Amino acid sequence: MLKNSLNVRPSGGGAGAFIEGVDLNTLDDDSAGVIREALGEHGVVFFRDQAIAPEKHMAMAEFFGGINVNRFFAHVDGYPKIAEVRKEPDQKGNIGGGWHTDHSYDQIPAMGSILLARETPPDGGDTIFANMYTAYESLSDGLKATLQSLNAVHSSRHVFGAKPKSPLQRESLKGRIGNQEAAQQDAIHPVVIKHPISGKQALYVNPGFTLHFEGWTEEESKPLLEYLYKNAARPEHTYRFQWADGSIAFWDNRASWHYALNDYHGHRRLMHRITVEGVPVGR
Repeated sequence: MLKNSLNVRPSGGGAGAFIEGVDLNTLDDDSAGVIREALGEHGVVFFRDQAIAPEKHMAMAEFFGGINVNRFFAHVDGYPKIAEVRKEPDQKGNIGGGWHTDHSYDQIPAMGSILLARETPPDGGDTIFANMYTAYESLSDGLKATLQSLNAVHSSRHVFGAKPKSPLQRESLKGRIGNQEAAQQDAIHPVVIKHPISGKQALYVNPGFTLHFEGWTEEESKPLLEYLYKNAARPEHTYRFQWADGSIAFWDNRASWHYALNDYHGHRRLMHRITVEGVPVGR
């Protein structure tokens, strides 16, 4: 018998579902199984009013896999497995302020992240999520066939490395992102992957970390990538999540993108993020 009485309610937008009737402090195997299936189906799941300590945050994550210790983000004091996503009132740049998929630059990308809101601004600071199942499904049969044969090159060098694409953002994120010497890896993944939970096909390129198609130049790749990005970000594929203290978003990197809006200048926003290890992505 379930300790929790879970209800999975689609967001009503193009991505995600809310999971209600669960206290994540008392998560068990059966409830975690329901969450896993909902995550695979919807790409991201949302929870409200979860008063959980860091220890319980980590315990929740471990139901879904090992914890990935982020090599670029500052961590919460005393909790190296929890990354701190913070913006102070006097800071201009935010973390994640553009469409991206976490860890696509790794040989084995992380499964997903569990982001917990500790302190939210009075207005703004929403995160938009995009559905990579429907982004792929909406393409023509001809383009789908072309994409099925392609791989893409992903990298973190231009974001977290010593020579970032945006030096201004690097300056504004000083103290929140570091370890530049670790941004030396590139990875090659299929452009269309089979999701390991749902079995559905998903688009697996993103504006944040994808450089070009394997065997193509960046110039040759740019028009098609830009078309795919524009299509994926269409409103019918997205959902805008409004945070409140105690809210959680658990997203699957293999089925979604996300974009943290930077529209709350002058206010503090503090989030705790745990990233869950994944498996190799394939066709």
